[in-house]
Amino acid sequence: MSPDSIAIDLSAGGRDDVVLPFAVEALDVRGRVVRLGPALDLILRRHGYPEPVARALGEAAALTVLLGASLKFEGRFQLQTKTDGPVDMVVVDFEAPDRLRATARFDAARVAGLRSPGTADLLGHGHLAMTIDQGSAQSRYQGVVALDGQGFEEAAHQYFRQSEQIPTKVRLAVAEQLEEGERRWRAGGLLVQFLPQSPERARSADLPPGDIPEGHARLDEGQVAEDDAWLEAKSLVATTEDHELVDPTVSSERLLYRLFHERGVRVFEGQGVHESCRCSRERVMGMIRRFSDDDRRHMVGEDGRIGITCEFCSRHYDLDPGEVEAELAGGARH
Repeated sequence: MSPDSIAIDLSAGGRDDVVLPFAVEALDVRGRVVRLGPALDLILRRHGYPEPVARALGEAAALTVLLGASLKFEGRFQLQTKTDGPVDMVVVDFEAPDRLRATARFDAARVAGLRSPGTADLLGHGHLAMTIDQGSAQSRYQGVVALDGQGFEEAAHQYFRQSEQIPTKVRLAVAEQLEEGERRWRAGGLLVQFLPQSPERARSADLPPGDIPEGHARLDEGQVAEDDAWLEAKSLVATTEDHELVDPTVSSERLLYRLFHERGVRVFEGQGVHESCRCSRERVMGMIRRFSDDDRRHMVGEDGRIGITCEFCSRHYDLDPGEVEAELAGGARH
């Protein structure tokens, strides 16, 4: 056992708001499991989202933590959608190593008009962007995939096929459960990636249109056989039930043991996650500074104040226009 691996805890109860890395060396796969409880419930309750919107945002939050937890530096991973669906925008920020915030914009009438909508129905058509920001323009990376009526699971698979070219399998689940007499939101996610030492073992079929010049044959899906180890890993992950990802009585360690015990699975130290917004009065002033004098005058409400509410945490900033202008003028002199 390596120094940073830990014994698998098969106790009944799971830990909330934790992302747990693991490795199955016999299959050349690595991955992470995340369980979100109070952190996600706080985000969703604060906004009072309709049930379908809450489920979609919960999936996006679980996926963002799964991907953002791989960052090995102080930085930020952001997932953002822009679509024509009833939920036309989703934004989830994960600031390494442990800070999460999320918000969604939706048309309440369109959401209410859908019968038993899934995430794909809510998102519609548009695009999903995943951005890694290390704090400077030179270290910013963004991958974009089209959303064509699919949910976050399939969008993640498309992202890895298209942008990272790493064989990847993702499972996501969200549930509202009765706990201690109260309804609470939970989400879970499982990500597994095939990372063999030999890159040839990870070959997959070219995505249309691919990079092959016109007139040359393209390798189709059936012409490139997937590695047996990856096929086995994918098949095992596909057996994961939604309830196993969100059940507070089933630990992530127990789930991993069920899936991979015949091959041997190592888990590593988990990383806690908590809800935390990046907004502050200083950031609000920085945002106001970018507006023109005329725009700032139009921000003043009937009560003679400038009111700004954070879309993520709903914190309200009540500002005096005179103090704002004096502060901006003082900053300009410096």
